[in-house]
Amino acid sequence: MPFLNTRDFGEIEYGEETVIEFPLGLPAFEGQRKFLLIQPPAMSPLVFLQSVATPPLSFTVLPVAAIDPDYELSVSAEDLQAIGLPAGDSVLVSEQLACFAVVTLPERGSATANLLAPVIVNVGARRAVQAVRCDARYSHRHPIEGAPCS
Repeated sequence: MPFLNTRDFGEIEYGEETVIEFPLGLPAFEGQRKFLLIQPPAMSPLVFLQSVATPPLSFTVLPVAAIDPDYELSVSAEDLQAIGLPAGDSVLVSEQLACFAVVTLPERGSATANLLAPVIVNVGARRAVQAVRCDARYSHRHPIEGAPCS
């Protein structure tokens, strides 16, 4: 099994079957296509999207339901196709489809979450996209109420 020497978690061992592929990359990080989801139990519900190719690169994410339990997902047909799902009228977060918001943790000020462009993961296929919404219903700087960690 390969090892990855991360900035935040030290050396970790992972299996290729745990790698999440972003076929389109991430906006502003198009060359970053392989990530791990790291979920330290003591930091729940925080999750870390750790780059495999660039070990110092890691994004803090939260399940959208932890931020807004009424969040309504909107994903383009192109994004659904990229993660191996058929286009349909409604897409629901489920055990097969995870939805995370990238969190910004500034040195000063309050933490915010990007609900405008959530990270959508097809869990079974291990494929993901950052799905930028075509409407302005949600903000890329949604305030996070209270502490995200338990």
